[in-house]
Amino acid sequence: MKLEKMDAFFAARLNGYDEHMMTEIEGAQEFYPCTAALLPLEQEVNVLDLGCGTGLELEYYFALNGSASVVGIDLSADMLAALKRKFANRKINLICGSYFDVLFGANRFDAAVSVESLHHFTAAQKLKLYRKLHAALTDSGYFVLTDYFAESEEAERFYFFELERLKSGQGLEPHALYHYDTPLTVEHEIEVLKKAGFSDVRIMGNWKATSTLLAR
Repeated sequence: MKLEKMDAFFAARLNGYDEHMMTEIEGAQEFYPCTAALLPLEQEVNVLDLGCGTGLELEYYFALNGSASVVGIDLSADMLAALKRKFANRKINLICGSYFDVLFGANRFDAAVSVESLHHFTAAQKLKLYRKLHAALTDSGYFVLTDYFAESEEAERFYFFELERLKSGQGLEPHALYHYDTPLTVEHEIEVLKKAGFSDVRIMGNWKATSTLLAR
């Protein structure tokens, strides 16, 4: 398979993206509303959405809490434009860029969420991100992560090996972000979250390869 840069991959698949996610990803019709229901329902809260895409989780969340303010970060300008059209009457600040590079601030968000976005990165990359995220949450803040996870440590190792083999074989930039699934196991994801400072991490739901974690 030919690897594509992350932003180009999603921009090329914008048409039909929502339908694909909702009909082709097992459990999506359950895990999107489940994720939204875990986010704060108090008035005027601030929520950070990592890899917000077209805002599928936000459709459910705004139906529960229309007063929330959301900062959404995504690499794809086209997806952010689609999200903006969906929620023109909501309080949303959209940032086109990598959530690894964007500054989150400190003690700023009541909650953060990410759905089907973080399964492309190493434990080391996630540790830096999660430490930054931990600092950006209020004392009572928390992180809801719904993502695709590897079924075993052997599978996890294979995904990372295969990505490096493909990048090397195609002469690609070693540090650029390319679209290829490299999920951690749930156990390894929880280890990284705890190492980043989240003391309480719980599995809130599971749909085959997808699980929802709540990290406080």
